[in-house]
Amino acid sequence: MIIAIASGKGGTGKTTVAVNLTLSLDNVQLIDCDVEEPNSNLFLKLELEKVEDVSIQIPVIDEERCTHCGKCSELCQYNALAVLPDKVMVFKELCHGCGLCQMACPRGAITEKDRTIGIIEKAEGEIEFLRGVLNIGEAMSTPLIKRLKKKVNREKTVILDVPPGTACPVIEAISGVDYCLLVTEPTPFGLHDLRLAVELCKELNVKFGVVINRDGMGNRDTENFCNEKGIPILLKIPYDRKIAELYSKGIPFIKEMPEWRKRFGNVFRKIERVETEK
Repeated sequence: MIIAIASGKGGTGKTTVAVNLTLSLDNVQLIDCDVEEPNSNLFLKLELEKVEDVSIQIPVIDEERCTHCGKCSELCQYNALAVLPDKVMVFKELCHGCGLCQMACPRGAITEKDRTIGIIEKAEGEIEFLRGVLNIGEAMSTPLIKRLKKKVNREKTVILDVPPGTACPVIEAISGVDYCLLVTEPTPFGLHDLRLAVELCKELNVKFGVVINRDGMGNRDTENFCNEKGIPILLKIPYDRKIAELYSKGIPFIKEMPEWRKRFGNVFRKIERVETEK
């Protein structure tokens, strides 16, 4: 089973839930798909080894064959090509590696080369852990997330720590999972972004439930919204000083508060029941 841990906004406790849930289960794989800022290993403290580079293909222009007709730039939806009277400029940071320009060139003047955008790292320990690390300054994380998901081990329970928000990287990470846990907080901002995340899950036809983190901090609007919409609240994590202190030290709180291991285990069993009912 593949379970995505997502949130409509950053800072809600998504990684906290992903790590503590992972450590509450047996035979589990955790994949940190938040490749722009992967921080799961701040809590796991595993020795990481590089597995591979991840690249996309970008165009290379043969100026001797090119007639500067402009068809490549006309078709590029990302403005990665600019055709001048005597030169074609390639903006590699904007290129999405789709290959359309090469297919469209009537003179065969475009070939492609690899451009590394990040790496994948792995560690074996209490769990199987993988993460992607996007190169500094890169605009596109989706190809790296897509490559990470190819490392999913179907023989294990797989937890995906998803990027925050509802943009393309999140869509790539959530697509095809069995269940999505949406981590939110009882604040107006938390509720606003939870609504967006709920709509995304519905659009992708992914079953989902909610974890309310820092419960008791704000108001009950988030809980009321879930109840009105029939959205299951699978867990509430209180606004608790001890949990915050452990977080600040990079310690998963189930290690110091073992009663939470059973609670996270119950969350998993609730998700399993949903899958059984399919």
